[in-house]
Amino acid sequence: MKDIRCILKDHLGEVVFVEVPEPGGSVTQGSSFGAVESVKATSDVNSPISGDIVEVNKKLTESPGLINSSPYEEGWMIKLKPSKPSELESLMGPKEYTKFCEEEDAH
Repeated sequence: MKDIRCILKDHLGEVVFVEVPEPGGSVTQGSSFGAVESVKATSDVNSPISGDIVEVNKKLTESPGLINSSPYEEGWMIKLKPSKPSELESLMGPKEYTKFCEEEDAH
């Protein structure tokens, strides 16, 4: 099974810029809240759940490559206070997401 860092690099390439919102706003599930620019393309980032933005990772402004090198530890983008906790039940964990990406790549 491929590591999520390999999947990110395969799909995005090396990340060179990250746009994140300011804390205090809110997002709805599936809506765009920011963007990631890589050497390959610029992509919108959609929220997996609805909620209020309580914290933003300012480290990404100086070190956008953290998304590639440390997606689960230092490369997080925003922290949310869920407004619809039931949406959490539909999320995939790291292993499920990696498997999903591998299956998508096989098609």
